[in-house]
Amino acid sequence: MQRRPFLCLTAASALAACTPGARELPGGFTGIDVRRGHALRDALAQGRPPAPSRTERTRVVIAGGGVAGLAAARALRLAGVEDLVLLELEDEAGGNSRAAQVQGIACPRGAHYLPVPGDVAREVQDFLEELGLRQRVAGRWRYDERTLCHSPQERLYWQGRWHEGLLPVDGVGRGTLAQYQRFARRVDELSREARFAMPTLRTWRVDAPLSPALASLDALVFEDWLAQEGLDDAHLRWYLDYCCRDDYGAGSGVVSAWAGLHYFASRHGFQAPGDASSEGPDAVLTWPEGNGWLTRRLAAALQPGTQLRTGASVLRIAEERHGVQVDALVHASGEVVRWQAARCIVALPVFMAARVVQNPPDFLREAARRLAWAPWLVANIHIDRPLQDHPGAAPAWDNVLYDHETRGGLGYVDAGHQRLNLGAQIAGPTVLSYYQALGDAPEGRAALLARPWTAWRDAILAALARPHPDIHERATRMEITRYGHAMSIPRPGEQQFLSQIGLKPLVSKRYQLLNGERMPLPPTPATARLAFAHADWSGYSVFEEAFTRGTGAGLLSA
Repeated sequence: MQRRPFLCLTAASALAACTPGARELPGGFTGIDVRRGHALRDALAQGRPPAPSRTERTRVVIAGGGVAGLAAARALRLAGVEDLVLLELEDEAGGNSRAAQVQGIACPRGAHYLPVPGDVAREVQDFLEELGLRQRVAGRWRYDERTLCHSPQERLYWQGRWHEGLLPVDGVGRGTLAQYQRFARRVDELSREARFAMPTLRTWRVDAPLSPALASLDALVFEDWLAQEGLDDAHLRWYLDYCCRDDYGAGSGVVSAWAGLHYFASRHGFQAPGDASSEGPDAVLTWPEGNGWLTRRLAAALQPGTQLRTGASVLRIAEERHGVQVDALVHASGEVVRWQAARCIVALPVFMAARVVQNPPDFLREAARRLAWAPWLVANIHIDRPLQDHPGAAPAWDNVLYDHETRGGLGYVDAGHQRLNLGAQIAGPTVLSYYQALGDAPEGRAALLARPWTAWRDAILAALARPHPDIHERATRMEITRYGHAMSIPRPGEQQFLSQIGLKPLVSKRYQLLNGERMPLPPTPATARLAFAHADWSGYSVFEEAFTRGTGAGLLSA
């Protein structure tokens, strides 16, 4: 790790251990079986994996059960293909959008919300309509009020008190406010000059994958672009760095200017204080268990033990003249099973796909060489009753700490915020899900895996003790989920590269959504019998990207 954040975490651990009245908080690492992933890595490093003990047959194998793999399975089933098998390493499908329960309270283990999708995210809109979360009422679309984030949505701990919203506003100088306004104008100008969209593949064309404006932004680090624009205010820079870490796992000194601006330009813009057009924060859909609510419904449509096979590590994918062979290690029995199929959807992270696909195509080799991935930590903390609060804004769903020292800590969301019984929300126990991104710490992944869980626990409690002095007394358990490769980081040049993969073969093909609307098939990297589906192919990890990628691969393979 970088020296300064590492020393801060170490100091925080020591502080927590010395806190008067602090009790030993039980818990541990959970949610991801790191040993499985490392066993797979080691087996592949030794050469040819073990020979299969038996062979099974199916029409389509899906390797990987994250959002993209589950969306591919849904697309296959809607196209009439039921003869499919989805292989997932962990004991539950869902990838970075899985859920947990701590002391009986549902909470997220990763992604915790879905922004209300825009018009170009038609596949996601269609899925929400299928679930009954989006309905047309009196000619207008209406989302289920129970799933829209309740107010107050977000607050910031800064200068010893809580403030509404996440942008530092109270007490800042005129120069800061002027830079907020200038950045808002530049976002608005660029959103008109260069089309930003989510999913981002909607901006790619066969004749010109990236517009000149987008290409120029993709060539720069975000911090360098801000410097060119004269945007150097410390408060603005902190906020933009936080936004990059929140969406991409790394700060503004690592991600591209395209990515830093995409955060705002693909959604609702940047809302500067005093802007008459400001409508507040984005409307988001969320549940106590986060996006695990969505992935569990996708997985529930598959037959467990037949269509959905969890606890299975894909070791080898071989494309042959008349079909595909997929070898997988079943962890419960220790046996290797070979699947013979007509096609395979590779819904694995790019670095894993490049290891298991035999004779990988050039675009896969190059993507694995170019991309980098952010380590990530999610700590779910059960508290037995509401925490002592500093003055200021009321408790919110998203609670962020303004901090220059322990960069990477993103604050926490409250799993109890969506409870319909507001009395229980105020008085009862809940789970706080604390997030920490380590994407720009040079040895962040090594630290994530090497440090004992108690060191992370103590550092997190020390950080939260600043806004909540009684956190040590109220916390009853902490469970930490580690993601060594949580998401790809959109660094300079990657959009230019990725936008050239998988466009031409699908230009003329169209398909029909459940609501009857006809859509062009999403661009999909593919060979004769393999279709690749993962958010990595868009360069960053959000639900809309993974779901659209999976839908395209499923329809192509049907």
